[in-house]
Amino acid sequence: MELTLLGTGTPEGLPRPGCPCAACAVSVGTRARAATSLLVDGAVLLDLTPGAVLAGARAGHSLAGVRQVLLTHPHEGPSVELPPGLPAAVRVPDGRELAVISGHRVRAVPMDAPGTGYEVTGPDGSRLLYLPPGAAPAGQERGGLGFPQRPYDMVLADVLGRPEALARLRATGAAGPTTDVIAVHLDHDTPPGRELERRCAAAGARAVPDGTTVTVGEYHAVPDLPRRTLVLGGARSGKSLEAERRLAGFPEVVYVATSGTREGDPEWAARIGLHRDRRPGSWRTVETCELAPLLAEGGPPLLIDCLALWLTDAMDRVGAWDDAVWAGRGRKELQERMAELVGALRATRRTVVAVSNEVGSGIVPATASGRRFRDELGRLNAAVAAESEHVLLVVAGQALVLKD
Repeated sequence: MELTLLGTGTPEGLPRPGCPCAACAVSVGTRARAATSLLVDGAVLLDLTPGAVLAGARAGHSLAGVRQVLLTHPHEGPSVELPPGLPAAVRVPDGRELAVISGHRVRAVPMDAPGTGYEVTGPDGSRLLYLPPGAAPAGQERGGLGFPQRPYDMVLADVLGRPEALARLRATGAAGPTTDVIAVHLDHDTPPGRELERRCAAAGARAVPDGTTVTVGEYHAVPDLPRRTLVLGGARSGKSLEAERRLAGFPEVVYVATSGTREGDPEWAARIGLHRDRRPGSWRTVETCELAPLLAEGGPPLLIDCLALWLTDAMDRVGAWDDAVWAGRGRKELQERMAELVGALRATRRTVVAVSNEVGSGIVPATASGRRFRDELGRLNAAVAAESEHVLLVVAGQALVLKD
C-alpha cells in the first residue's frame, strides 16, 4: 500500500488560528501542519478535512479515484463540504468490516475515547492501523477478540498526546520492532524541529511533513532508546517529566523511587502524589535504594528517581555526615557503595533512565556536610554519565543534549 499524509496535525491545524504561542509562531512553511488526513492508494480517504483536494494536488495525487471516505472522530464547527465526485463520508460501527471495491478491507477498531480507529488491509496484504486524536484501542488483549495475528506494518497515532496507546499496542503484540510508527495529530504542545524529532524518537516513532508519501511495510530505522540515559537538572526543572517521557511508549516500566516515605510531611506526600498520578497505570513502583540487584536482574525498563536521594541514603548508612566518621572509614565506604552502583549500571542489560540533581552551580553550602554532599553528588553524576550512552540536562523545562 502507498499512503500519502495530506495532513498530520490536530483538527485545529498547526499553527492554530489566532494562537500567539511560540510553537505556533515557528510552525510556518514546511513546519505547518493541516488536520490529519490520509489517502491510501488513491482509493481510501481517512478523515475528510478542509483543503483535502488542494493538499492532494500539492502532493501529486488526485482524489478523483477515491472509493471510500471514512471519518474517525466527531468534527466540531461547520461541516466540511464534500468535494464533487467523492462518496459520502461515513463512520463504520465498531467491529464492523468493510470491503472496498478497490480491493482494500477496512475494520473499525473501538477506542477508549470518542472516535473510531481503522485497520486497513491492502490488496497486497500489508496492514496499517490509524487511530483518531486523543484515543487508544479499547479492550484489546493478547489472544483476545480483535488481536492481530501479526504486528501491523504501520501505525499512525497520537504518539505524543497518548503515548500509552502505543504502549498498549506493543503489550498486545499489535506493534512490534519492525512496525513503522508515524506520529500524527501533532499539536503546539511540542515545538517543531529537533524537539519534535527527539520526543518521537524516544517513543520509537517518527514524524513526517504534510504531503509525504510512504510505503506501508517498508522498514524505516528509528533511533533506539539508549540502554542507559542520565537526566540531570535543578529543582523543578522538569527533569522527572523528561525522564518519564523517555519511557512513556513502553508497555511496562519499573519506577524505582529512592525517596521512601516521610511520615508527617504533607508537602512531601503531595509531591509524591503528583508524580504517581502522572505515571501510566501499567507502571510498577518499587521503593528502594538497593539499586545494584535491580540492575543485575532482567526485566522491563527501570526509571530511577533519583540518584541524589540514593546518595543521601548511602551517606546516612556510612555515617558520612559526621566529620570524624568521614575522615576515618566514611569516605572509603561511600566510595565502595558508589563503585558498586556504577559497576552494576555498566553491566546491566536493562534499559535504564536515571534522574539526578545538578547542584554544583548554586550557592556554596554553609556546612562541611553540605559541601561534602555537593561534591560527592558531582562525582556520582560524572561517573554515571561516563557509563551512559545518553545524557540530558534539563533547564527551565528544556532538554539540552550533553551526550548522544
